[in-house]
Amino acid sequence: MAQTALERVLALVADRRDEFDEKRHVPREVVAEFKKAGLYRASAPRRFGGEPLAPAEFLRRIERISEVDGSAGWVASFGSSLIYLAALPLETQAELYSDGPDVAFAGGLFPVQPAERVANGYRVSGRWKFASGCKGADVLGVGIKAGEDKAGRPLTAVLRPEQVEIVENWDVVGLRGTGSHDLVVDGVVVPEEWTFVRGGEPTVDEPLYRYPAVAYAAQVLAVVGLGVARAALDHVIAQGGHSGFTGGPKAADRATFRIGLGRAEAQLRSARAFFYETTQEVWEAVEGGDRATAHQASLLRLAAAHLAGTSFDVVRSAYRLAGIPAIAEAGPLQRYLRDASVVPQHAFLQEDIYDGAGAVLTGVQPFPGYP
Repeated sequence: MAQTALERVLALVADRRDEFDEKRHVPREVVAEFKKAGLYRASAPRRFGGEPLAPAEFLRRIERISEVDGSAGWVASFGSSLIYLAALPLETQAELYSDGPDVAFAGGLFPVQPAERVANGYRVSGRWKFASGCKGADVLGVGIKAGEDKAGRPLTAVLRPEQVEIVENWDVVGLRGTGSHDLVVDGVVVPEEWTFVRGGEPTVDEPLYRYPAVAYAAQVLAVVGLGVARAALDHVIAQGGHSGFTGGPKAADRATFRIGLGRAEAQLRSARAFFYETTQEVWEAVEGGDRATAHQASLLRLAAAHLAGTSFDVVRSAYRLAGIPAIAEAGPLQRYLRDASVVPQHAFLQEDIYDGAGAVLTGVQPFPGYP
């Protein structure tokens, strides 16, 4: 993606971020601009016209978008989700990409719903939550239980938007613009060749599809928190030279402010370094032809969860350091605080990831599905 294309996206997001919050989603025409910037071909197979990016490069782009707006970064992050669809049969993927590689996929995979096995596939009905980006998606996925793979993982059924009802019920404190609404499907027959196991064995043999899919999904969300935290900290740094309302010393003249700022900067940069260092190490392994080990996948999960939690901690520190101006509803710290609070709540980024990582480090069996 050319740098000018990314800069255009950043300017567009800055101009329309309040609209995203108000509408509770990123409009389809904005997603189209993300596509023009290459974000939705970044995980499409090269054999189908995609321009797959190394994970660290994609993550850095999502980080920059998230510095401008967390919701836009969250929606753009699903440009990585085509790695899941690499588990579809090659013939299905050829049809999926028949109009080009810029395909936006959104999924409401849980709660997994039972599906009826029929002659040519599965009859799918039910309601699914948290389908981030669904208003701008070209294809949608829902989780179904109709026989499991050897690891006990459910299937994902892929549908077209006209086969799905979007129930607009995304009413939350932060990341309001992600449009993470419910999906409803009523008796649609999905052919078996349009189903896959998330994180299942890919049918495409390219380096990106050897990178751990579920870990990558956690990473692209965690890096949203990083971008938000960077923006919050930069805002406080810029305000440090201002005097308080009482006419007292400037914030930067107070030792408590400087200490808090230095500590937050060190926390954020340390977590970011661990995150990108681990990403690069695993990428170099899979790019060289190896499969990622369970230990490597676990480190990716650990680094992502640690980054999400640390980013929220840093935003809270920035909020406290900013003093009384931080409470203004119109101020940016309100948005940063709300958005950063949502990221570590995601199931991929919660505290139990530390338990799974500790189990792998000590050779103990981790909880099911980890890493």
